[in-house]
Amino acid sequence: MPTYTFIDNNTEEIFEEFMGISEREKYLKDNPHISQVPVMFAAVGDHIMSVGPKVDGGFNERMEQIANAHPSSPLADRYSRPSTKTLQTRNVLKKHKVI
Repeated sequence: MPTYTFIDNNTEEIFEEFMGISEREKYLKDNPHISQVPVMFAAVGDHIMSVGPKVDGGFNERMEQIANAHPSSPLADRYSRPSTKTLQTRNVLKKHKVI
């Protein structure tokens, strides 16, 4: 059962009660001068301490496939793992301003 935060609209007193959902609905119906305080949800999961969402291996693998299909794109610079031969070829092409 959850804990709910309520406010008494007559006295501006804020308090918490531990009850079920059906009990909360009955409690609010029986006490019209009391209303539930909206709850602001805290960060949950990967967003704790501003870490951000984690990327799984499947996403990275797909991005690598796309990067390999477009070797001269900025995406390739970030995600592809080219062979030594490919790196040397790319450097020669950049040196001669072909790409």
